Amino acid sequence: MERLARPLILAALLAVPAPAAAQRLLHAGANWAAFERSGGVCEAVGRSELQALSGRVQPRAAFAFARDRSRRGELHFLFARPVRPGASAVLSVGQASFLLVTRGNSAWSRGPAQERAILAALRGASEMRVRAAGVGGAISDRYLLAGAPTAIDAAALGCA
Repeated sequence: MERLARPLILAALLAVPAPAAAQRLLHAGANWAAFERSGGVCEAVGRSELQALSGRVQPRAAFAFARDRSRRGELHFLFARPVRPGASAVLSVGQASFLLVTRGNSAWSRGPAQERAILAALRGASEMRVRAAGVGGAISDRYLLAGAPTAIDAAALGCA
């Protein structure tokens, strides 16, 4: 199992867009990693279960926390392609479902109450899946949650 997890961690680390000088690794384990970025933002980042083909966007999820408390678990998904204009995305975590807002090739949580509910739901789940109507067809990305709670806690503490 550890051999399988290492490529996922590496892929999550490589999927992070910020330059290495502008971030500090807080935690890496299983399928998720946590970083502190310049500007007082910490994120727990995981990539979708399926690795994108070379040259394609790797779908990923990130929970963000800010030192100024403007973000306390804001969830952001990056899709491989744009969502159809006007469409929403639905996140399923265990038995709970959450309606997310979308723009372009991204989806976000709707606010602090929803973010707290998502964080609570994922602590008891092994995976989450986000679905949306994409330009050119349906989008469905699955995320394994092994290591997510620890990475999220590390990000939250890193910007506490």
